[in-house]
Amino acid sequence: MMTHPVAAWPSSPLPGRLARLVLTLPFWWSGLSKLGDFSSALGEVAHFGLHPPMLFAVLVIAVQLGGSILLIAGVWPWLAAGALAAFTLAASLMGHAFWNLPDPQARFHDMNAFLANMGLIGGLALGALTARAAKKREGPRQAP
Repeated sequence: MMTHPVAAWPSSPLPGRLARLVLTLPFWWSGLSKLGDFSSALGEVAHFGLHPPMLFAVLVIAVQLGGSILLIAGVWPWLAAGALAAFTLAASLMGHAFWNLPDPQARFHDMNAFLANMGLIGGLALGALTARAAKKREGPRQAP
């Protein structure tokens, strides 16, 4: 009995990879943008008081790109998701401290961004789970 291609889609590795590609979009896009305009990356980390800026800019780019690549590929997914989640939490605490804002409109805007980032952290955990589940379905690799 032949399985319809649509029915086989969930057990294919492609949907999980595509989902992790989209999930990590904010990270790899930002990392590539920082590589393309490194002086702006230096200015951004300096703005948040991270010194030395060169070190922190390189670390941010490495986490954003390295974590994205690893999670998309399903290699060390918990390490990748954990690094991206830790980065997201730190960036949210520094960049969206809504509880410190006196203006209600600005507070509302930053609270929404902060909460969206918390949802992203949950999504990263799910991304790691899908990568791990895909590895289990694939089973051990056979030597050629």
